[in-house]
Amino acid sequence: MTRELAHEPFGWRPTTLLVTVRRYRCTECSHVWRQDTTAAAEPRAKISRAGLRWGLVGIVVQHLSMARVAEGLAVSWNTANDAVLAEGRRLLIDNPARLDGVRVVGVDEHVWRHTRKGDKYVTVIIDLTPVREGTGPARLLDVVEGRSKKAFKDWLADRDQAWRGGVEAVAMDGFTGFKTAAAEELPDAVAVMDPFHTVRLAGEALDECRRRVQQELHGHRGRKGDPLYSARRTLHTGADLLTDRQHERIEKLFAIEQHAEVECTWGIYQRMIHAYRETDKATGRAEMAAVIQALGTGVPERLVELRKLGRTLARRVCDVLAYFERPRTSNGPSEAINGRLEHLRGLALGFRNLAHYIARALLEAGGFRPQLHPHL
Repeated sequence: MTRELAHEPFGWRPTTLLVTVRRYRCTECSHVWRQDTTAAAEPRAKISRAGLRWGLVGIVVQHLSMARVAEGLAVSWNTANDAVLAEGRRLLIDNPARLDGVRVVGVDEHVWRHTRKGDKYVTVIIDLTPVREGTGPARLLDVVEGRSKKAFKDWLADRDQAWRGGVEAVAMDGFTGFKTAAAEELPDAVAVMDPFHTVRLAGEALDECRRRVQQELHGHRGRKGDPLYSARRTLHTGADLLTDRQHERIEKLFAIEQHAEVECTWGIYQRMIHAYRETDKATGRAEMAAVIQALGTGVPERLVELRKLGRTLARRVCDVLAYFERPRTSNGPSEAINGRLEHLRGLALGFRNLAHYIARALLEAGGFRPQLHPHL
């Protein structure tokens, strides 16, 4: 008898592997058995081992969709998905050494589906150790359902004590749930509020101030031709990156006396950016500390946005300043991985099964490409 298996395509032409299964019979006891074909494929499998390897390389290295892999193997989508994901878990995801050597962790939330039904948020845990040491890109460690303190805390609690003791720093955004979970499960690790989210808080304060002044002066939202509305993107550009035309626009904007509150908020925003861009981290730390101290005292009541920003930064001052003592420990790579997962979801035209999404996310951003392709 023969066994038909979907095999590695020839180019993009589907190939079928025909395995002859020999049948043996003992002449003395009449016992019958068949030839072992597990070297070609798992028992009852429809895809050969070479075909599975081809599909796994296509998913991880070439970023193919599962539909394209199924087409190349000439099998149904479900058959390809179940087999390739199972092979990926066995060969890559379930490797016990995958979490070794993690010293810097990043945590962030991620939207895995944009539907009204069901929880659409997950928590992504990132290994930032290669980024801080300059040895490679960040990699995805795991994806946990939900975005809460409990989700991150339970994941950390599932790790052994030796692993948790080796974590030196945790980069996060301003969500206090992540900070509390890290403090409880990783008491020796330093919490670092990354520059991206810190500057974004200042940017949100600038936008809120601009909108408030716009309403007070004109009684309506920004429209085409309104100076504050026209400069909304220029205000978010670093002062050292402004063109001559943008400098002129900013000068004209702040020449209007009624825009003084926006100018004050913009000045704090620019000081924070300058502190992070300072090449001397000690000088940058001192400048950021001065900004936080200035926001904590003497801010006029009219500047409600800056007062709110000052209270937020005062609560997380140690986390904000910790970045300057641990350069390159930020959630920037976490945001980059979130972008890759957004691309993955678009490639697959969306996901309905969270287990499938987690497996595909790990294969996409788990740092497995060098294991499948030695030159990457």
